[in-house]
Amino acid sequence: MIELSALRKVYPSADGPVVALDGIDLAVGRGVVHGIVGRSGAGKSTLIRCLTGLEQPTSGTVTVDGVTLTGLSEKQLRTARRNMGMVFQHVNLLDSRTVAANVAYPLEVAGVPRDRRRARVAELLDLVGLGHRASAYPAQLSGGQKQRIGIARALATEPAVLLCDEPTSALDGETTRQILGLVRDLRDRLGITVVVITHEPSVVREVCDEVTLLEYGRVVQSGPLTEVVTATGSPLSRALVPVPDLPPDAGRHLVEVTYATDDVATRDAFAAVAALGDDVEVVSATVEPLAGRRVGRLLLDAPRGGTDAVVARLRAAGLDPVVTGRDGTGRDGTGTQEVA
Repeated sequence: MIELSALRKVYPSADGPVVALDGIDLAVGRGVVHGIVGRSGAGKSTLIRCLTGLEQPTSGTVTVDGVTLTGLSEKQLRTARRNMGMVFQHVNLLDSRTVAANVAYPLEVAGVPRDRRRARVAELLDLVGLGHRASAYPAQLSGGQKQRIGIARALATEPAVLLCDEPTSALDGETTRQILGLVRDLRDRLGITVVVITHEPSVVREVCDEVTLLEYGRVVQSGPLTEVVTATGSPLSRALVPVPDLPPDAGRHLVEVTYATDDVATRDAFAAVAALGDDVEVVSATVEPLAGRRVGRLLLDAPRGGTDAVVARLRAAGLDPVVTGRDGTGRDGTGTQEVA
């Protein structure tokens, strides 16, 4: 559905060239919700601008739904963009237009006849749960309602791809959950592919099937969410499945075990820990919902000088332990990567 190949974007500056994207290779399948995360300046905004054709890459290709966008004329790009809907952090609705007229706007631009526009607008407003607000004006809407209207407008031309740039950053927690639930529901009902740019771990946990971490314009980690979180040394793991704050204890030698939970995996994990004996203490055990699944994390206190033996026995049981510092940071003391 979406393929980025050797994507590179370099901007000139007085101090020399600035590499915003440095050889990005990425594939997103049809019907997938894919999160793009990274700190400020990682290249997220440039990536989404290249995806929409608003920026032409210095080299490499962008292909969306079988159409290679790189090299298209502006007229061809305008046609291609009808297959992509965009949702932004701040919804730019036209204050002088009603909700229905705002949703109808892209259909007017596309030259859709009035009777078909009315039917499509009614369908879209029902789809986002705001059919009863068709005659309202933007000033009469809440932030969450405005975002729903923005989503309806983005879907007006029946795009195959929905691109969401920080769609919930300006919303409160409950409204965020409602909007993310709507996005997943639309994906399930319409079969669209969704790309979400975000810095919020909760958004990734709630809505994404896959995730890609960018740093300095490069892909650091990418894959299905549960695989990324449970991978040894995963820079995203701590942000998405955080370790509880622990009191300082110089005697601790902590071993961390992360696993995708199901009845068998949970049973096997706790059986392996129990087999270690009374010398190993469970310091914390957490379970986080993750894109319709759950991921568990155990933090174990190994006896001084016995860490390697504990790790060996856990690996023999099919688990993938990581030795951490006494405060839950990495062994090298660098701590963990945040999503933002």
